[in-house]
Amino acid sequence: MRASRSGMSQVMVGRDDELRRLRRLVDGSEPSIAMLGGEPGIGKSRLVQELIAGLPDTLPVLDGQADPGTLSRPFEVLFDAIDSCHRSGGLDPELLRTVTDASRSMIDRIQAGLEIVRLLTTPGPSIVVFEDLHWADSESVALFERIADLGGGRLLVGTYRPDEITRRHPLADLLTRLERRYTVTNVRLERLSLADTSMFLKSATGRPPTYRTALSLHNRTGGNPFFLEELLKANGEADLDTLCDRPLPWNVAEALRRQLDDLDTGEQRIVEAAAVLGRKVPFDLLAAVTGHDENELIYALRDLVRRGLMVETGDDEFSFRHALTREALVDEMLGRQRRRLHELALETLLSTGSKDYALVAHHARGAGRYLDMVEAARRGMHVYLGMGSPYQALQLAEMGLDELPDDVELLSHGARAAWLAGLLDDAQELGRRWFDTAATREERADALRLLLRLSWEVGSSGSMRQRVGELRAEIEPLGDVPAKAHAFAAIAQACMLHDDTEQAVAWADKAIALGEKLGLPAVWVAGKLEKGSALVNVAAGVDDGIKLLNEAAQEAEQAGEWLLAARSLNNLYNLLPGGPADWAAALERMRTFAERAGFESLAGAAYFQGRARLAVQEGNLGAALAELESARRRDRGLLRTRNGSDYHGVFFAGLLLESGELDKAETVVRGLVEQSTDAYTMLTQVSVPGLQFHLACKLGRPDQAREHLRVVLDAVGTVGITGRDFAHDLISAGLAASLSADELRPVAEAIDDPLFDDAWRWLADGQLAEASGDHTEALRLYRAAVAEPSLLLPAQRGSGHLGAARCLLATGHLAEAREHVRAAERLLARWAGWRVTELTALRGRLGLAAPVPAGAGDQALTPREREVATLLAEGLTNAELARRLYISPRTAAVHVSNILSKLNLESRTQIAAWVRSREPA
Repeated sequence: MRASRSGMSQVMVGRDDELRRLRRLVDGSEPSIAMLGGEPGIGKSRLVQELIAGLPDTLPVLDGQADPGTLSRPFEVLFDAIDSCHRSGGLDPELLRTVTDASRSMIDRIQAGLEIVRLLTTPGPSIVVFEDLHWADSESVALFERIADLGGGRLLVGTYRPDEITRRHPLADLLTRLERRYTVTNVRLERLSLADTSMFLKSATGRPPTYRTALSLHNRTGGNPFFLEELLKANGEADLDTLCDRPLPWNVAEALRRQLDDLDTGEQRIVEAAAVLGRKVPFDLLAAVTGHDENELIYALRDLVRRGLMVETGDDEFSFRHALTREALVDEMLGRQRRRLHELALETLLSTGSKDYALVAHHARGAGRYLDMVEAARRGMHVYLGMGSPYQALQLAEMGLDELPDDVELLSHGARAAWLAGLLDDAQELGRRWFDTAATREERADALRLLLRLSWEVGSSGSMRQRVGELRAEIEPLGDVPAKAHAFAAIAQACMLHDDTEQAVAWADKAIALGEKLGLPAVWVAGKLEKGSALVNVAAGVDDGIKLLNEAAQEAEQAGEWLLAARSLNNLYNLLPGGPADWAAALERMRTFAERAGFESLAGAAYFQGRARLAVQEGNLGAALAELESARRRDRGLLRTRNGSDYHGVFFAGLLLESGELDKAETVVRGLVEQSTDAYTMLTQVSVPGLQFHLACKLGRPDQAREHLRVVLDAVGTVGITGRDFAHDLISAGLAASLSADELRPVAEAIDDPLFDDAWRWLADGQLAEASGDHTEALRLYRAAVAEPSLLLPAQRGSGHLGAARCLLATGHLAEAREHVRAAERLLARWAGWRVTELTALRGRLGLAAPVPAGAGDQALTPREREVATLLAEGLTNAELARRLYISPRTAAVHVSNILSKLNLESRTQIAAWVRSREPA
């Protein structure tokens, strides 16, 4: 049987790692077992269908499914599989009669069933799937276990719902026996994450949802794919943003309400009260609203949890298992009934002095007490901003603005919260309203500071320059007041971001002086931050810049200015003395500070990109790609601005081109081209055309490459080279595509970084000299580029050594050429792609054997350790490993330690890179 894909999403979302694990099992020569568990609607059948759809048509597949009525029909799952199998026509009728003959012994019937399975799934590798084993008859369950004993490369897959397996169910003992007798791959499907929910919506509708829509629907459905599909079907062609407020489809609402049919009156009142109280229901609040004493409520909640209607989410805190159940209940209640419950909850919270301002505001609005709502929203947004929860602060600010739309305090905090949360369009709208509503120059200057920063974040240099002019005009008449000091720091930052070092330093000095005069640590620290960030970009100022950034980080931490501390370390971590371990530690501190500030772009995107850059600095291409893939999984599908830019796209595409993954690189580059809409952005002007040039060269399209090169050179003439390795990458790609040295020479001439000129310029000029046939000059330049201490990254140093080796080989100096190849081997030991291909070719020409790889490799690991390593590559923690494999967290930690020791690795990230390096292309 070939299962067809079901569901609205054309691409299976959020199950890539699980599908990869199953596909590895198909490729094995030994029998293997996989058990897929998960709640209803989570996607078990879709995962099986996706697995089958990707198999060769010649591979035998036997796929049977149980249904709620099969418990009384022996071997029903087998017969369902036979009915749908196109090969079943040739079966011996006597075998079928034996299986159905109740007068025969169970052993005979199972043996006949096994023979049927064997005949339908041979020769070669095959798959046998028994779906929904929680509904299966005991005979089908027994047959499933015996199939595992059949020889050959057969993958046996079973799916089930863990919550429906009681102690008396035949599957309960089977799961234990399988674990004891075989190596079982347990795949537990969890609900979709927010990022995966967004990708699901994007795949189903063809456009990315806004962050608000994705978050709302994720909360509504709990990340259950079935509920998402039903909501989308009911929405039809309407705007996705309207789906958040649409009522539930009748079939979904009715199915959810049926869960309540067996509840007694007391339990019915408890769940109704819980539905009104919110997504997370405190025990004491529920007790106060329902009037139940502690013992009565404990007994009722235990029964509701046992029924699977509610779950305990924390100490004395409960939620509905499915958020839509709560919504269906609330929709059915009378308005007066809801208001009464909100009023009771509000009075309880106010009388106890609750500091849960979001909950107070929620119930104040539900009770129609809008002054209480605004007061709670005003207090809450301050609290949530202080604890690094900007999205919650934004929600409260907007709740207050519904009643007081021109309140400057609500507008200012709402705009800042939206910016910190990465909701740039919302931040711009609230910032403009704040500026228009502001009554004083100080208030307008504060609004302009945020609008100035937002102009940079959305990539509009022209708007940024305009905002600087407006801000300078606004503060000109002011005396020495805090608003003016903060404005100085903001202008210094703008100049720093535009690489205007002289002006950045001048404005930063003004900010430091006025901040110290007025006793404003946030201002003088910001001044040091902007001045240090500007100075590290010029050769003469590096040492002073590092010193200032260190001071800024320390003073910001002491003052509790977490955003400034995070920004200081983000600009400093890879300039610190020491090595990769010290830089990684600084990066972790940066993330901690960013999380405390609630600054999404630093805590998430910049952190992962920083980890990837550190991996590149260590010469580990696999680890760098793994970090960026993890980051893109986290961010993908979310439209945080109207431009929907791919934060990691340029870096990721460049590394994909490095590794030779051209199809993936082409997809990423195509997306970047579609998103590059702002004529002022460097992304549009240089980086994306550079990637297009590189890709065209790799794909053997020299005419296209020349067109893109002209665009790149025009842009470089305006903004300069965007990265130290940019020129080297362009020249390498162009030479590989047979472009002439003269065509590529303008790229080398454009390198103008005063700090890193020499080594990078020598490398680029060496490549061009070699291409022109001047091996003597090329050798001199290559030697200079790789001489210790070299400022090149390991991969580029490796290329420099290979260039030197080629020149020495051409001039007959074989011994020295071999030395350079051995040096390149050390530098490229954890790299991949075209550089390693060049290394292999040179090694062959010089008669050198490949070095023995470090680490024991696959054979050193036990099957269980290989399974653990695969799960580590998916990013699982020890606790998640334990739950997935049904082992203790301590046992999981022992497995991880053994893997690190056997492979001679130091981190989980290195294990992930090791796993990916062994995946089939």
